[in-house]
Amino acid sequence: MVAIIVHGGAGTIRKEERIPRVMNGVREAVMAGWRELRRGSALDAVEEAVKSLEDNPIFNAGTGSVLTLDGRVEMDAAVMRGKSLEAGAVAGIWGVKNPISVARKVMEKTDHVLLGGEGAIKFARLMGFEEYDPITEERRRQWEELRRKLIEKGEAGHWKKLNELIKEYPEVLRSTVGAVAFDGEEVVAGTSTGGVFLKMFGRIGDTPLIGAGTYADEFAGASATGIGEVMIRLVLAKSAADFVHLGLDAPRASEAAIGLATKYFGENVAGIIMIDRNGNVGFAKNTKHMSVAYMKDGMPEPYTGI
Repeated sequence: MVAIIVHGGAGTIRKEERIPRVMNGVREAVMAGWRELRRGSALDAVEEAVKSLEDNPIFNAGTGSVLTLDGRVEMDAAVMRGKSLEAGAVAGIWGVKNPISVARKVMEKTDHVLLGGEGAIKFARLMGFEEYDPITEERRRQWEELRRKLIEKGEAGHWKKLNELIKEYPEVLRSTVGAVAFDGEEVVAGTSTGGVFLKMFGRIGDTPLIGAGTYADEFAGASATGIGEVMIRLVLAKSAADFVHLGLDAPRASEAAIGLATKYFGENVAGIIMIDRNGNVGFAKNTKHMSVAYMKDGMPEPYTGI
């Protein structure tokens, strides 16, 4: 049994006309990963699926990443192999097209797990990743509008004020893409994000932190999305895998993980996708939307939902 699942981020999509584009994007991504998975590698499948999402400007990862308070892009990504517990991640990286591929190189070419900022950029250039500007005109316009509204509310950069803005404009939270695949031998998980609109410069979320937003072991793999600070505090991706270790399958483990997030931090904060070592697919959310697509042996077409 082989399987792959992807997500395009949890949150609220205010403009209904965007939903078909989002659904088409996750479908394209899962099929890109599925083609690699049929060749036998969960690692290649996860990388290709996430790259597809990073290259699609409708998602907040790679091209189309949201801007920080000071108008920059700082992207995070991570990948992890369940069998060996090898992992690679980058945090606060800019000027590259596919952060997930840089994260894979960190895993394969260094003795480290996480590289950040200037160091991540220097490593990417050493590995042959070319200069690339991921900022789109749409993101620039959104940044100008949201920053103006935040400043009008008072203390720019203060999280309390940003939380008030998020309540008024919930689409600000739509963030993070991810994929999990099982090739019959191991589970691999990968996640990539541009972070949260108007985040403070230097802020790092859950995505590149192993166990928080991305995790895989011999029992399961998971990719989380939503408010990164929630996933960090709960070590949510690792918690979800631990639920599988304790006897739950991926569908029930994902629900249990989101139940934890809801218990401690309320609704509208998190979503998660999973695959366990038996090839079971699971996903759950406590937000209005989370675009998901998955494909398994025996399915003629991928499942898509939001």
